[in-house]
Amino acid sequence: MKNYKVLIVLLILSIVSISSFSQSTSHEDSLKSAILTPPSSEKPRINGAKVFGVRPESPFLYTIAATGIRPMSFSASGLPKGLTLDSKTGIITGFVNQKGAYDVLVKAKNIRGTAERKLKIVVGETISLTPPMGWNSWNVFAAEVSADKVKRATDAMVKTGLINHGWTYINIDDYWENNHERKNDPTLQGEFRDANGNVQPNTRFSDMKGLADYIHSQGLKAGLYSSPGPLTCGKCAGSWQHELQDAQTYSNWGFDYLKYDWCSYGKIAADSSQGVPLYNHKGNDSVAAAYPYSLMGAALKAQKRDIVYSLCQYGMAEVWKWGPLVNGNCWRTTGDIIDTWKSMSNIGIKQDKCAPYSAPGHFNDPDMLVIGYVGWGKPHPTRLTPDEQYTHISLWSLLSAPLLLGCDMEKLDAFTLNLITNDEVIDIDQDPLGKAAIKVYSKDSLDVYAKPLEDGNIAVGLFNRSIKKATITANWKDLGITGKRKVRDLWRQKDLGLQSEKFETEVASHGVVLVKLSLMGK
Repeated sequence: MKNYKVLIVLLILSIVSISSFSQSTSHEDSLKSAILTPPSSEKPRINGAKVFGVRPESPFLYTIAATGIRPMSFSASGLPKGLTLDSKTGIITGFVNQKGAYDVLVKAKNIRGTAERKLKIVVGETISLTPPMGWNSWNVFAAEVSADKVKRATDAMVKTGLINHGWTYINIDDYWENNHERKNDPTLQGEFRDANGNVQPNTRFSDMKGLADYIHSQGLKAGLYSSPGPLTCGKCAGSWQHELQDAQTYSNWGFDYLKYDWCSYGKIAADSSQGVPLYNHKGNDSVAAAYPYSLMGAALKAQKRDIVYSLCQYGMAEVWKWGPLVNGNCWRTTGDIIDTWKSMSNIGIKQDKCAPYSAPGHFNDPDMLVIGYVGWGKPHPTRLTPDEQYTHISLWSLLSAPLLLGCDMEKLDAFTLNLITNDEVIDIDQDPLGKAAIKVYSKDSLDVYAKPLEDGNIAVGLFNRSIKKATITANWKDLGITGKRKVRDLWRQKDLGLQSEKFETEVASHGVVLVKLSLMGK
């Protein structure tokens, strides 16, 4: 009888195992069938930002993003004095003292051929001339982040080849600092600051400079997180009354990006005894809302290091109108995103109000990407369908939004990797003109967005937010153009021929067709 019971248990376990494997295989197969973009050529292709800003005398780090089989060699002509290029890695480093715009011709060569492209290096006061692209730890690890996980994300950024498509930043979100509320976690215990007031990383991050150096050694850049209040959102050490000191610490460690999250500053702004402009969340007091960000903005600007400044305050007081005045490079325009159609689509379609304020060095941020394995400490595959993910990336690219992955970088399936390595789509986000798309048509949950590009062409997204497939038309009169235009499907990287007066196509439910309309000869 005992053997009989054991056999039944084993049979049940086998059925469960087979069922789980079948479901997993079915899920992977469905994702593979949704892949639209053809694989990259073995020939060299130079990708990424076509313009790069740096302040005089700040450390310069730019990796030439290039696809194609390795080994590959790199060269450049017209580099400003003070910069050198590593011909094996394509990493440009150094310092430039003289302000100005420098036209550089970069080349990549392998056994299949040679590619070249112009890169404009602008030495001046404005950095982040195109939206930041990279990874942030929060949406996958949340409070469980560690230096080891950050290093592994760095390695994955290189190993998967994302670095060859312009993905650049490795950003540590909350919980690199000490925390006095999570008493049961010994890795978070310690003083917020030392005797001199210097912020102290927790034991998971024992060598912050070493970590930043490691990220830089891979040709990538390092980001960090703090709050203008005394505590971060996770109740770790914030920067209140230590703004300049913290900015100096971040610079000395070698960090290149700061996400500055409102959080506990709300209590400071509501307390008349603190001596700061009082802010009422129900009002629209831009002076009070901007005040704490101006303190850190000035502190970052005082450093001999370029640190991209990301204002995380959820769009309060129309931040897009004053963000540049506090030296902000990008600013959140909404609340937090989660991996559902309702969250992502509602956030994405509400950006018209701030779109006119997008410009090189200053970008609206509708929050991070929710694709791949996400879960805020309990990772799971994104709940967005493949069509919804195409909508997500297309809309964020049209909006000139920062593209920050929030997924487990070591679990990038073929679909997700294909989704974030389409260079023609990335080029729309990274277009040097820096303008955000505007909705030019909307009816019955069918939307048409148009974004002007630096070369005079137009990127157009036809979005179907309804529950059924539908035919959507982009009329030239709505786009403000005339004459014949070449139409190119950017996801499929396929020319669709010439069109006059309109472009019409069928779009899947919750899906998108993203095209570029080009003038003849361009």
